[in-house]
Amino acid sequence: MTPRARSKPRTVVITGASAGVGRACVRAFATGGDRLVLVARGRAGLHAAAAEAQAAGSPVRVVLADVADPAACEVAAARAEAEFGPVDVWVNDAFVSVFAPFTEIGPEEFRRVTEVTYLGYVNATRAALTRMLPRDHGTIVQVGSAIAYRGIPLQTAYSGAKHALQGWHEALRCELLARGSHVRVTMVQLPAVNTPQFDWVLSRLRGRARPVPPVHQPELAARAVRYAADHPGRREYWVGASTAATLLANAVAPGLLDRYLARTALDAQQEDRPPRGPDTANLWAPADDTEDHGAHGRFDAEAREHSAQLWASQHHGLLTAGAAGLLGAAAGVLVRGR
Repeated sequence: MTPRARSKPRTVVITGASAGVGRACVRAFATGGDRLVLVARGRAGLHAAAAEAQAAGSPVRVVLADVADPAACEVAAARAEAEFGPVDVWVNDAFVSVFAPFTEIGPEEFRRVTEVTYLGYVNATRAALTRMLPRDHGTIVQVGSAIAYRGIPLQTAYSGAKHALQGWHEALRCELLARGSHVRVTMVQLPAVNTPQFDWVLSRLRGRARPVPPVHQPELAARAVRYAADHPGRREYWVGASTAATLLANAVAPGLLDRYLARTALDAQQEDRPPRGPDTANLWAPADDTEDHGAHGRFDAEAREHSAQLWASQHHGLLTAGAAGLLGAAAGVLVRGR
């Protein structure tokens, strides 16, 4: 069902809404006329996102909040329901990271990444479930990453947080299934995306941080998130052929992938020019509090706008039926030949 085909708009909460994938999600949901509650730390980015949603025809409210604070998530949920009624969809996207070898990441920095990137999702989901479970209605979409399955060097804090998120999400989904709840949770596993984070991340690399190619546009990710919100029965969706290849390779030959990433991933995550200064990092304070940076990073020239893998992930049933039909036809030919 497309957003425009729904009989009435939904109340949608989006965390990390001021920039990157979260910002693209704002536009994706606004085109369907949903009522939006946007949550982030960056004042300028958040209000610019709200202006875009309003221009597209969606009612919108903003909540300045740090999802690492459980009380702030509770305030955001209460504000959403007070303004627009019961929350139908909650999208978790807020995160921070550090690019550095593990031995160069301080304990407080590591804790901060964990508190935002992992516990921020936990805190926000708790606030959403507190309201959704009594009504037995609602959908929560976790914006994940291929890194949830396959950790990579120079991103130990982020890899650990995403792995924790994956395990927690799976356990939560099982609990909801066990109780027969109609509340749905699903996850969208993303590839490298062209967002401003690579200019904001706290980095101790010798070169400027960049995503490992191939790079995809945030609008592709946002379309996947909106599709997942509309079709939450699937446990997860994969975006990008690189995501599928990474997850499959890690399942089949993780040791080989260890060696491959040890050889290639350090150079692939940095450019041959000096990094930006630590004053641009958003680990402790938002980088878009006084200036809006939008959804895109600096990699538009190479970023992809489409993904055949996303279509495949959205049409597993069709592909399975097609494969079964081909196998049946092949078996029939074999029998007739004999």
